[in-house]
Amino acid sequence: MPNEGYLDSSVHWKVRTGQIAFAEPTHNEVADAILDVGLATEVGQRLGSGKEADVYLCRDGRRLVAVKVYRQYRTNHRGGGSIKLESMGQRAVREFELLCYAWQGGARVPEPGRRIENMFSMQYLGRANTAAPMLQHVRLEDPEPFLRATAAGVEGLAEAGLVHSDLSPFNILVHDDLPWFIDLAAGIRVDRLGMPPWVRLNEALGAMGKGLASLERYFRRYGLVLDGNEVLARVRAQIDRFRVT
Repeated sequence: MPNEGYLDSSVHWKVRTGQIAFAEPTHNEVADAILDVGLATEVGQRLGSGKEADVYLCRDGRRLVAVKVYRQYRTNHRGGGSIKLESMGQRAVREFELLCYAWQGGARVPEPGRRIENMFSMQYLGRANTAAPMLQHVRLEDPEPFLRATAAGVEGLAEAGLVHSDLSPFNILVHDDLPWFIDLAAGIRVDRLGMPPWVRLNEALGAMGKGLASLERYFRRYGLVLDGNEVLARVRAQIDRFRVT
C-alpha cells in the first residue's frame, strides 16, 4: 500500500487484521448509496472524476441533478497516502457549505441541493444528453464577451465573500454561453477571517493571482488579453476594506 506512513495506527490495525479494504465501491454500489440516502431517485452515468471525488448525473423526481461523491479513500496524483472516510466527509461538508455561501451571495455557481455524509447534490448544468463542458475543452465562438463575463464572475465570487483558490479553465463550465464556477472545495472565505487578516488575505490574493494567470493563458489562444492584475486590484480593494495587507 503506497505511503503507509500517512495512515494512523487504527487503520494499520484494520488492514493487518483484514477488517478493512481499500477498494473503492463500484458504480452500482455508489448508485445504491445515493438512492439509499434519498439524494436522487435515479442514478445515471458518471459525469466526471477528480482526484478526490466523482460527479454523477442523477434524477430527483423529474429534475436532473448532479451528485458529487467524495471517495472513501483518496490517493493524490503524486501517490500520497489514503485518507479515511470521515476525513472525506469533512471535505464534502466544507465544499457544500462554500457552495451554499457562494450561491446565496449571488455568484454564478450551481444551486446547492442537499448533503448527506460524503455526498451532496446540486444543480445539473447542461442538456439531458450533454453535460456542460469545461472551458478548457471548448472553442468559444465569441470569446471576448465570455472573457468579460469570466472576469466579472471572479469578482462576483469575491463580492459573495469567497475566493476560488483553484481557479482554472478546468473549473469553469460553459453553460448558456456563460461561465459557471465549480469545485469550490479549497475556496477561501474572505468575509470572515479566522486568522490574522493579513494572512488570510495574502493567501487568498496569492491563490487568485495564480488562477488569473491560468485564465490569461487560456484567453491568449484567442489573441485576447485578460488583465489579471487589474482584476486582482479590483478584488483587493473589494475584500481588503480595512487595508490590512
